[in-house]
This record gives sequence, structure tokens and C-alpha cells, in this order.
Amino acid sequence: MARIAYILLCHKDVDAIIDQARSLSDAGDFVAIHFDARAGHVDFRRLEAAVVDLPGVRVVSKRVKGGWGEWSLVQGTLNALDVALEAFPKASHFYLVSGDCRPIKSAAYIRNYLDDHDVDFIESVDFFNSNWIKTGFREERLIYRHPFNERTQRKLFYAFFETQKRLGLKRSVPSDLEIMIGSQWWCLRRTTVEAVMAFTRRRKDVVRFFRTTWIPDEIFFQTLVRHLVADNEIRGQTPTFLMFTDYGLPVTFYNDHYDMLLSQDFLFARKVSAEAGALKARLDALYASGQTEFTISNEGARLFAFLTGRGRTGQRFAPRFWEKDATIGRDRELLIVTCKKWHVAKRLLDRASFATNLPMLEYLFDEEDTALPDLGGIQTSITKRTRHRRALMRMLFEYFETDRLLICLDPAQLELCRDFVADRCETRILDIDCTMSDAYLVGHAKRVGLAGDSTPAETLATLLPAIRNDVLAEGDALRDAQFPEFHRLREKATPEDNAAALASFLSISQDSAAGIMDGEKVFAE
Repeated sequence: MARIAYILLCHKDVDAIIDQARSLSDAGDFVAIHFDARAGHVDFRRLEAAVVDLPGVRVVSKRVKGGWGEWSLVQGTLNALDVALEAFPKASHFYLVSGDCRPIKSAAYIRNYLDDHDVDFIESVDFFNSNWIKTGFREERLIYRHPFNERTQRKLFYAFFETQKRLGLKRSVPSDLEIMIGSQWWCLRRTTVEAVMAFTRRRKDVVRFFRTTWIPDEIFFQTLVRHLVADNEIRGQTPTFLMFTDYGLPVTFYNDHYDMLLSQDFLFARKVSAEAGALKARLDALYASGQTEFTISNEGARLFAFLTGRGRTGQRFAPRFWEKDATIGRDRELLIVTCKKWHVAKRLLDRASFATNLPMLEYLFDEEDTALPDLGGIQTSITKRTRHRRALMRMLFEYFETDRLLICLDPAQLELCRDFVADRCETRILDIDCTMSDAYLVGHAKRVGLAGDSTPAETLATLLPAIRNDVLAEGDALRDAQFPEFHRLREKATPEDNAAALASFLSISQDSAAGIMDGEKVFAE
């Protein structure tokens, strides 16, 4: 009978990971856990201690820092497979899941299903001739190198891409490979995994190529399995049920989706909400139940399209995103930097994002041309962004697949700050207090349309005191709001005081914060 080694990729919520690993191993299966190296050392040690007595569970010690679209996600999977192959010699199948995945069938049903279907389950379609990629880069993912993270190092990512394009620095795809693409989530037989691992050791050139492709977790295993396994031994679909909204974001499942999930012709589901405790408990109990008969109707995608397409409030798939009670979401952390000198805030965000790998967005509610992903149109204007601000932020958290996000706001956006602080998410605000020269205030007046290049000097002299008072009043209003997580950097403060404030805001060490500040360079004109 099939024995499954689950390859569990996760980065947060240690208690949920422990419960998930225990549930899978208690039913007689195996689990190899890769806990992202960006997670805290204390959490990692707690995870190790909690599962040390579970014979079917191993924690991967060789951890990598995962980043969306990076090779690191593939490397973390390979490291976990190495551990699982050695630790679980009785495992016949290796099933890749995340901390957001849950079984929607029993262990008995899944084993019988795998016994009856001696194939590899992996979505794998032609990279160039299929319609799998809907928008954006296609061949550019392959023929150019992408060493930077598109979500956390956006400027470097696109600058390096444009430089390669301008200089004609294209590269060739490995000539003996037919590039395939598909979902990251698969279930492979042991012989296939062993063949893939042997191939990676033998063909270092292929590994080097994929290390700098963009989003290789959708390409690497999909390509190698097709290269190494006969077509009639591959079931070209993921065994994990997942759906996407018309904004390209994964659908999240909640407590009232239990019956719908069980009726799908899949073995697992992704993504189950972190707040859906009742759903997780029912699915864990189902996994251990021994139930072998399920009624399959496969109506999930059609039902979702019907209900969300009508935009009804209160239906099982929840209100549409523009409803008034939209929320960013519990267990998320929104980090807001406010500063009248926009270049100072942008410089700080660049440095902080590089040092912490946090995704960041500049003045998205103040600058029309802020670079934003395509979210179905909600991002196209400041008016739309502001009207649906909580929904927009929630979609950005989901797009970046993060629980922490850095943004800039102008200090005049006090009402936005109040609205975000009132949300279920944790909101922290860092106000940067800069000295304002007359020359800077004149430039500010021109940027906001209060003056132009031909405005007489006498008019500017009249405007300056009023503009200065407005700027000071905006700063005072932020401080008077008494937000619970409010921090300040001051150009006139000591480097030590500023490093302490930044460390508290970002939850990092003071040494790391001092490195980001780098003396007074953040404030430089």
C-alpha cells in the first residue's frame, strides 16, 4: 500500500504547523518540514522540540530564505526531498504541500487512490504553446537572468531586466529540455523523485539555468518530470484543489466550505484560511477517519464563479471586495512610513526592504504612477485605491504572499492612517521628521500645484509661511492622534536614538537598524 512522505513548506504559525504534522503522521504517513529561514530562530527551535518524539516527522536543518518567484523555493523543496528520501525508506510517494494546505479526503482514500493510479500527479503543459501564463513575462522568464526578487527588489529587478534587453544579453534554453509549466503542488512516485535528484547532481548546467529563471517553482519540476518520465505515466494535473479569483489571487477557504471541498475530485485543498479553525479540525478528523466513499460533484469552480460573479453579500463565498466591511486581515502587519520629504521615505524603504526582505510600496495613495501589480483594475487610479483601500491592501498582502508589508504615506493622509489602525491587522506608523528649508518648501509647492516655474518670488514669499505651518500642523496631527504603535525618526536626533526607533518599528536589532540608517545618509538631500 502507498505510504506518503509529505514535503511541507512553511514559514509561520508554528502551532498550526505542529498540529498539521501531527495529524498527518498520526495517520501513518511521513512529514519532512522545511521551515523558512526568514522565520525566527526561537520558532524553529520550538518546532524542532515539538516534533522530536514523532517518529514519522523530520525537520530540515538546511534551511533557505524563501522568496516568491525565486529559486529559493525550489532549493527548499530539494533540501526537504533529500531529508525525506533518507529518513523515510518506506515512502512510496512524495507530496508537496504548504502550511495553508489541508487534506479533503481520508488517508485511507488517498492511499487507495495512489495504489489505483500508478502515475505522477503534476500539472505540466507546454511553456510556450499553452495558455497557462495569462499576462506579463513569458519567454522573458527564461531567456533573461533574474537574480533579484521582483516583489522586494522591484527597482533592481526591472532595471537589470531592461539592461539585459538593451544590451541583447539573451541566453539559450538547455537544448535537450522541453520547458513545461504548471502548478507548484504535486505528488510524485519515489522512483521519479530519485530520478529528479540524480539529474540535479548530474546536470549542474540545468540547475544553474533554473537558478536565475523567474518563478522556477512553476517550471523546474514540471520540466524535469516530463523529461525523465514517460507521458503515459504522468497525470497532468495537480492533486491539490485550488482556485483563483478573476484578479489572479488564490481563493481562500473558510469554515463553511467543508461540504464543497469534500465533493471535489482532489486530495488536498489550498488555501485554507488561518482563521478557519473549525474547518481545519474537521479536515484533520476526516483524514484519520478511514472513510473511503466520497460523492464527487466537482462543482467548486462553477459555484465560485456564479456566486462571486453576482456579487451577493452574505453568501458562502463572502462579500465582494468593495463591501464596506472589507478588512486587511488579522495576523497581518502593515508598516507605514510617513514623511513630507518623499525622497527620504523612499530611500529608507529601499534600505529597509533590502535588509529585511520585506516587500515595499512607495506613495501608492499619493502618486498616480506608483508601480503596482495588476489587481484587476482596482489599482489603476488613486481615487480607486483610496475608495477601496482596505481591499487593495488585502490584495497586495495576498499578491506578495506576506504577513508584513511596508508602505509610504504623506503625513496629510491622517484619515487613511486612522482607517488602517482601526482594522484587524496590526498597524505600525513611523513618522520621519525632517528639517524643511525654504528651497524644499518651494519645490513642494510646485509639486502639489500651488506654484509653478513662473510664479513670482513675491508670491512664493507669501506662500512659504502658510505652507510651513501646514506641514507642521500635519506632523502635530499625527502625533496628537496617539496611535498605539507610533514611532519617530528625527533628523536632529542622535543616530543611536533613530536606530532605536527604527529597530522598534521594524522589530529588528538595533545594529541592523543602524546599518539601514547608516549615520545621516537617510536624511541626505
